[in-house]
Amino acid sequence: MSVYLRAALGLLPLGSRPDRLPSRTLTRSGVAVDRAHLARYDRVCGFRLDDALPLTYPHVLAFDLAMELMTDRAFPFPAVGLLHVTNRIEVLRPLTADDRLDLSVRAVDLRDHPRGRQFDVETTVTVDGETAWRSRAAYLRRGPGRGEHPAGGPELPAPSARWRLTPSIGPEYAAVSGDHNPIHTSWLGARAFGFPGPIAHGMWTLARCLSAVAGRLPATGVVTTEFRRPVPLSATVAFGTDLRAFAVTAPRSGKPFLTGTVAARSS
Repeated sequence: MSVYLRAALGLLPLGSRPDRLPSRTLTRSGVAVDRAHLARYDRVCGFRLDDALPLTYPHVLAFDLAMELMTDRAFPFPAVGLLHVTNRIEVLRPLTADDRLDLSVRAVDLRDHPRGRQFDVETTVTVDGETAWRSRAAYLRRGPGRGEHPAGGPELPAPSARWRLTPSIGPEYAAVSGDHNPIHTSWLGARAFGFPGPIAHGMWTLARCLSAVAGRLPATGVVTTEFRRPVPLSATVAFGTDLRAFAVTAPRSGKPFLTGTVAARSS
């Protein structure tokens, strides 16, 4: 059964759901990188073709584990309708296609949010028993909320490039990531969820930002991202960075779609 069929079935009223996150951790050991798949990912996201794994690539390798976790009936929310709102990636050592990767995924920190409830999906990659990469992806389930709205973000870097996005990006990224959510791949699917047309995968937008500064990022460090608004896949967007912060914005209004920061890892 496909993950999105399981996700759709999760919308059916088949009994109550727990009010807590499952305690289990999903794992996969000895994952070998498929170089042909890596090359397809690099092309879709704009990275140079080589054996170095892009900072965002482990997210793709662990995506099916995360979806398996979130589509289980023991999960407190249906996977359909969850919003990926922030992401934090920490690279402790660079990864290459020669590495054998051990993956683990778990859900942590269920908490209140002004627009509903929020939790994190924590993914860890180890190589030879040592942690090499980890991420925390925050997801929001919209509903009655509690708590304070976060303060406004930092000043955005000035735009330095414009990217013309096309609807083909959605299916192309879906093919390499396994994320076939119809809001990214179908006009009808997007409209069914209230969008006028397909929107970009958040992790594609982040990957595209990082590919634009590839070779100028620290080898180890932390990348934090906030997905502020959906990015239409029929629009021109502006990109700016000063190598400490980056943003994707609307060219005319300057309103941000995505903002992020980069920090080198202290020794």
